[in-house]
Amino acid sequence: MTTTTPTPTANLPVRGRRSPLASVALHVTLIVASVIAVFPVLWVLLTSLKPAQYATTTDFFKETTLANYTNLLNDTPFLTWFANSLLVAGLTTVIGVFISATTGYAVSRFRFPGKRGLMWTLLITQMFPVAVLIVPIYNIMASMGLLNQPVGLVITYLTIAVPFCAWMMKGFFDTIPREIDESGYVDGLTPFGTFWRLILPLAKPGIAVTAFYSFITAWGEVAYASAFMVGDENLTLAGGLQKFVNQYGAQWGPMAAASVLIAIPAALVFLFAQRHLVTGMSAGAVKG
Repeated sequence: MTTTTPTPTANLPVRGRRSPLASVALHVTLIVASVIAVFPVLWVLLTSLKPAQYATTTDFFKETTLANYTNLLNDTPFLTWFANSLLVAGLTTVIGVFISATTGYAVSRFRFPGKRGLMWTLLITQMFPVAVLIVPIYNIMASMGLLNQPVGLVITYLTIAVPFCAWMMKGFFDTIPREIDESGYVDGLTPFGTFWRLILPLAKPGIAVTAFYSFITAWGEVAYASAFMVGDENLTLAGGLQKFVNQYGAQWGPMAAASVLIAIPAALVFLFAQRHLVTGMSAGAVKG
């Protein structure tokens, strides 16, 4: 007598498999979300290629021209504003990364009086909106003679970026085994030498997130830049763009062209740091 073993059939439902209707709904949702995300950027790009008479119309491909870009670069101090912003954002990034990394490492590894108070201070400083801080910071900068100076903006942006980044770096350093520090001490390294030569190379994802956040904080900030800087030769991009808008109207073409050019450095920084961003942000959130 022979026995047969049942064979699985293709018609049996597979656990976790989406139905055709659910798959279609998912793809439609993703397409709609992508269109919504891309539409504003595409609109600005196409507006930058339109002549002034069509700036507020939907005639995107009628008389396409690069005149907005040439006029922006040749007839306005845009390059000066761009250089000022690049200087401020670059200094904020470099100094912010160094201060945030060293502060995060010190809080993660060492015990010292006031440690808990320092951590609470880093958190509390994130709770104050710009509208509350702009007047006292303005008075402080004025008393120190730092108004209309790039260094004044750099210090201001560091007060925004460093507390958040230091807290995040502290969480990231908490995930790195302390045995690595101990091996550095055994080899005769100082605490800073251990940090610089052993720990920092392992913290590249956290460093990338810190650099990206610091750069974007300085590159796209408007309120402080508009209040602290005056004069075409001192303005950053945030203040310079306001020159295209007045009580009589707005120059949409040059403003759109400027927006496209402003987005390029931010996109390059993001592309440089993107492979580390997810790892760094998730690792920094593991421990507080």
